Amino acid sequence: MSTLKEQLRADLTTAMKARDELVRTTLRSVLTSIGNAEVAGDTARELSDDEVRAVITKETKRRAESAQAFADGGRPESAERERAEGEVLARYLPTQLDDDEVAALAAAAVAEVESETGEKPGMKQMGQVMKKANAAAAGRAEGGRVAAAVKKALAAG
Repeated sequence: MSTLKEQLRADLTTAMKARDELVRTTLRSVLTSIGNAEVAGDTARELSDDEVRAVITKETKRRAESAQAFADGGRPESAERERAEGEVLARYLPTQLDDDEVAALAAAAVAEVESETGEKPGMKQMGQVMKKANAAAAGRAEGGRVAAAVKKALAAG
C-alpha cells in the first residue's frame, strides 16, 4: 500500500476521534476516489504514491471549480465549504511552484530540447518541451501554468 494512502487513512482516524467533520468527510471522499481509481480498468491494483497524488490533485481541482461555480451562483456558504475541503487536500500535495520557478523550469526545458535537436525549438516542438517541463514540475504546478510558461519561453526565443 502506498505510504500516502496510509497517511490519509491515519489522518481520517485522527479526524474521527477529534470529531473534525470537515477533515473526516473530505478524507473519506478522497479515499473513495482512490478506491474507485484502484478498481477502474480490467484488473484491480494498488495505486503508487504518485498515482494517489494525481487523484488528490484532481479532487483539489474539482473542489476549486465547484467553489467558483457556487460563488458565481450566489451560494457563498457552499463555496467556502469547497475551498476549505480544497485546503485540507492541499496538505497532501507538494508545495506549488511560484511563477518565477515555473518560468525557469520552462526555460530549462526549452534549452534541453535545443541541446537535443541542435536548433532553437519553435511552437511546433511545444509537445517535446511540455513533456520535459511537466516531468520537471512533477505535480508541483498546474498544467495550464506550465503550458503558458512554455509558450512564453518559446515565443521569447
